[in-house]
Amino acid sequence: MILINVKFPVKPEVADSWPEKIAEFTNATRAEEGNVFFEWSRSINNPNEYVLLEAFRDAEAGDAHVNSDHFKKAMGEIPDYISAQPKIIYNGDAPDGGWGPMAELSPR
Repeated sequence: MILINVKFPVKPEVADSWPEKIAEFTNATRAEEGNVFFEWSRSINNPNEYVLLEAFRDAEAGDAHVNSDHFKKAMGEIPDYISAQPKIIYNGDAPDGGWGPMAELSPR
C-alpha cells in the first residue's frame, strides 16, 4: 500500500472555503478503484493549513491517480489557492490493510 501525507498551506482568504474548492478532486479520487482513503483535516495550530492523508492499494493505483484527468485538473487549479509549496511524506511500502488499532489506547 502507498501512504502519502501532504501539508497544504493555503492563502488566508481561501482557508474557510478550501473543502469546497477541492471537493470535486476529493470526490473523484475517493471514487478511484485503487483508493484506500483520502482524508482532509484542518490544522488546529494553523488555520491556514490543511493536512491530506491518502492511501492507494499499490503502485499501479498510485500511477492511475497521478495520471487521471481530475488529478491534472487539480494540479492546474491548486497553485492559485496555496501560499507556499506543500510538504509531503511518501511511503511506497506501507503495511497493507490501512488503519490498525493503536496499542496504547482504548476507551474506558
